[in-house]
Amino acid sequence: MQILKLILAIFLPPIAAFLQVGFSIHLLINIILTLIGGVPGMIHAIWLVVTDRKS
Repeated sequence: MQILKLILAIFLPPIAAFLQVGFSIHLLINIILTLIGGVPGMIHAIWLVVTDRKS
């Protein structure tokens, strides 16, 4: 499952963030970062998955 989340974090960051933390402030932050630019949202999603954040 971790590998799938990392792949999603690269291609669809908000979906990976949602799968990792659910509906939380991190999801909102990730959506905003993804809209600003794809790379910041990708970095944030990867960080969420690698650090194994739950909320």
